[in-house]
Amino acid sequence: MNYLVFAAAALAEIAGCFAFWAWWRLDRSPLWLAPGLLSLAAFAWLLALTDAEAAGRAYAAYGGIYIAASLAWLWLAEGMRPDRWDMLGAAVCLAGASVILFVPRPA
Repeated sequence: MNYLVFAAAALAEIAGCFAFWAWWRLDRSPLWLAPGLLSLAAFAWLLALTDAEAAGRAYAAYGGIYIAASLAWLWLAEGMRPDRWDMLGAAVCLAGASVILFVPRPA
């Protein structure tokens, strides 16, 4: 469940930030900001839905998923294929997120 929520949150965050990037750096219309703000609000709501028992742990685990999702965005939305080092880095980050999420902890 957490991976799906984190993936949806990452998509919302990246899309929201990209809307600001497009307005500021790509000279797009300021109208891009409205869906960007909605997307960033969706990101915050989705991140709060995770099963993590502490916000900091949820944010830390989310970071790994965000990195992998950012590279997917780079490839799918921006047309730049990640290289093998990008992919290795994303794999390391996903492994770290999995440790944070799934390691047994004392009650």
